[in-house]
Amino acid sequence: MERYNELKQIFQERKCFKLVCGAGNEDPEEVKRLTVIYTLAGVTMLDLSANVDVVIAAREGIEIARKMASALGKKIDTRPFLNVSIGLKGDPHVRKAQIDADTCTKCGACIHTCRQEAINEDFLVKAYRCIGCGECSLSCNYGAIDFIHKKADFNKTLPECFENGIETMELHAVTDDDEAVLKDWKLLNTIIEENYLSMCLDRSLLSNWHLIKRVREAYDITGDRLIIQADGDPMSGVGDDFNTTLQAIACADIVQKSGIPAMIFLSGGTNSKTGILARQCGVKANGVAIGSYARMIVKEYVKKDDLLSNMEALSKAVTIAEALIEKNIEAIRG
Repeated sequence: MERYNELKQIFQERKCFKLVCGAGNEDPEEVKRLTVIYTLAGVTMLDLSANVDVVIAAREGIEIARKMASALGKKIDTRPFLNVSIGLKGDPHVRKAQIDADTCTKCGACIHTCRQEAINEDFLVKAYRCIGCGECSLSCNYGAIDFIHKKADFNKTLPECFENGIETMELHAVTDDDEAVLKDWKLLNTIIEENYLSMCLDRSLLSNWHLIKRVREAYDITGDRLIIQADGDPMSGVGDDFNTTLQAIACADIVQKSGIPAMIFLSGGTNSKTGILARQCGVKANGVAIGSYARMIVKEYVKKDDLLSNMEALSKAVTIAEALIEKNIEAIRG
């Protein structure tokens, strides 16, 4: 319960920053480098794919950061909490793109659009890098790209992740199938019994009433250990403006006004403006979760093969990440 109480205090003080490495991002080396950068920058939590190799890579990244901290003049106050994200069928966070070779014209639009560089020159999708954002499909004028759903074997994979250091879990429940949500939610509660559980929800398929109904049902099962990650526009946060993050604040506002005493995270289109807009709107979030934008601003450094031995490059990446964290936490704390 010691780690639970530590996390609870962080939430109550409204100073939790979660780096979303990507529920579909199964590239261990990329995750390790992101972990090193953001751990040194002061991240509180890391959101990972439900993949044991990815979890191990994140753990290694944390240890590397802890060993390098003094050399970079950094002090790591909180060992980042490790969280895995899982999703139900239909949730975009756990889908993978696939290209129909017979339909594809090899125009190259998808390659140029993919922010994860998950499509090679032969127009084959590198599934371990694909996060299911859908940008490639939107760029294709020939309908050559669709998606397959990848759902982890919860009964096998989740206990393995827990054994390898996972402390919290998150269910991406972007579906109107209430029965399926509750079934998987109850399973998560049998695995994580002494720490927080998060349910990621948006309004793409749910009315405001249905959204609150689901939050109440989750709270009835999990109680005060419940986090609701209010997902505004999933995986859309490459822009750094107020409009991009508007829906995240709106979704969180609905949850807050329900009065259900869950912890609230801002997510989906989140960026450097998220905390500021939340404060302006009176939304008192307990934390901010940033994925696409947080990864994008350090991408040039993550791609460097010598990042972990190149102190100058690593220091620059950490400085960029620190600014994003500090700006959001300062704003949501008021």
